[in-house]
Amino acid sequence: MRTRLWFGAMRVAVTDDQASGPHPEALRFAPNDWIPNNPHLPVLVYRGAVPISGSDPAGHFEQRLASNGWPPQWRDGVYPFHHFHPATHEVLGFARGHARVILGGAPPIGREIEVNAGDVVVLPAGTGHCKIEASDDFLVVGAYPPNQDTSISREALSNEEHEAMLRVAFPASDPLAGQSGPLVRLWKR
Repeated sequence: MRTRLWFGAMRVAVTDDQASGPHPEALRFAPNDWIPNNPHLPVLVYRGAVPISGSDPAGHFEQRLASNGWPPQWRDGVYPFHHFHPATHEVLGFARGHARVILGGAPPIGREIEVNAGDVVVLPAGTGHCKIEASDDFLVVGAYPPNQDTSISREALSNEEHEAMLRVAFPASDPLAGQSGPLVRLWKR
């Protein structure tokens, strides 16, 4: 089986013997006006990564993320305005419903994607994101690597803040597959 990973306009095929566990789409974004995005690390989009079942599907995400070193911090939605986290990486686990979101800031640099229950998106520090619309039952679990500042920003970073964003510590593991997951292989400086 081959999985397609997107790097800007370039698509890269990865075979099963090169990748174990979930197979994410990898998206890269250039800086976009005041949104820095991350020049070194791709956004990872895992489709249908967590089975949705039972009365508390968010609990499945929380268990999976926590067991892989990404402690869950909240259950809610995605803000309906462009923003980013300059001092942490973020995981969004979509537990219920569906939505259209923009990653990377406004088009044409940013990209609109549809997310559904069971999907997971990993955002490197600095990556813009915004909800366009969502179903009434839309529910997201948010998680971050331990000991990182989860503050959001809606304005350009100073040169010093931008350099600090580029130095945000790498997570020790992939949020879905642990230390042998795709994030560990795909996120390199």
